[in-house]
Amino acid sequence: MTELNKIKQDHRRFKQIVRGKIKRNLRKYMSQGEITGRQGKDIVKVPLPRIDIPRFRFSQKQQGGVGQGEGQPGDSLGQGEESPGQAGPAGNQEGEHGVEVDVSLEELAEIMGEELELPHIEPKGVKRLETVKDKYSGIRTTGPESLRHFKRTYKAALQRMIASGEYDPDNPIIVPTKEDMRYRSWKQTSLPESNALILYMMDVSGSMGDEQKEIVRIESFWIDTWLRSQYEGIESRYIIHDATAKEVDRETFFRTRESGGTMISSAYKLALQILEEEYAVDEWNVYLFHFSDGDNWSVDDTGDCMKLMRDGLLPKANLFCYGQVESPYGSGQFIKDINEHFSSHERVTVSEIKNRDGIYDSIKEFLGRGL
Repeated sequence: MTELNKIKQDHRRFKQIVRGKIKRNLRKYMSQGEITGRQGKDIVKVPLPRIDIPRFRFSQKQQGGVGQGEGQPGDSLGQGEESPGQAGPAGNQEGEHGVEVDVSLEELAEIMGEELELPHIEPKGVKRLETVKDKYSGIRTTGPESLRHFKRTYKAALQRMIASGEYDPDNPIIVPTKEDMRYRSWKQTSLPESNALILYMMDVSGSMGDEQKEIVRIESFWIDTWLRSQYEGIESRYIIHDATAKEVDRETFFRTRESGGTMISSAYKLALQILEEEYAVDEWNVYLFHFSDGDNWSVDDTGDCMKLMRDGLLPKANLFCYGQVESPYGSGQFIKDINEHFSSHERVTVSEIKNRDGIYDSIKEFLGRGL
């Protein structure tokens, strides 16, 4: 085996080990938010324990140990070596260090889909957006210098010089002429593209504390990761609400905290307005995620919410997900109201998120239908 092939084989084994460790620890990553703070544009840094490639280790002979030296049946083997992690006196040696491994968001989504057994999404809508792209498709004898194909030009010149007897093996200088020039040619192709909108809504009233918003932030990262693997184009929009609703950017969405009351219908009205004005039903796959602690101002406002969902939001959405984050101050009533009205609706999914450990199961409930 050549050195290059050995390196490639070791790299494949390393990737398999990394992939396995991420899968086994996925619930921990989802609950602790270790990955979300290390996100780049297309890459995330995944913290892992030290990774050792499995190999046999052979000890020196006659060093003692089980199966070596003199002994009689029934002799005690002794206490053996102290296992790692046991308490002991302070030492002066360095500890075991972890590593950070770069993983693409695409690969992370693939691991997530396998571990959570998420079905691939079938986009809805009868219309598909098309993106026009230039694709290099061949070679021609005319074109701009910026598209000159040097290898094909050299090959054409070499063939000409050999055919004409001009080529000298002892002085192998190749001089292309105008007739030898070769250029890349291209054509425009229309590629079908399914686009999606993720519209996040969150209650930021006084009863939603920093821990509740952190749970929403972690969960939205994993939702984004999966949906972006299923669609070519994704837009994310953010609405916050207490007694009134407004659209904000992502950073404001997770950092804002108000102290007013809660009128959930204000968020649903704004969401419906955005959909009606900017997103045609037959062109966009719409995903609505609402997070709250379950408090609402009044029974009348809850009734308005149910009507807005039934008549406005659900006809336009692939999926409506309501996540109720447990709070010491929230009543938890709203999830009961949604279940009462939409428990059998195929595009409505609800989830109770008691703490960070509930994020894993919540995501599986939200995305497990493949809508």
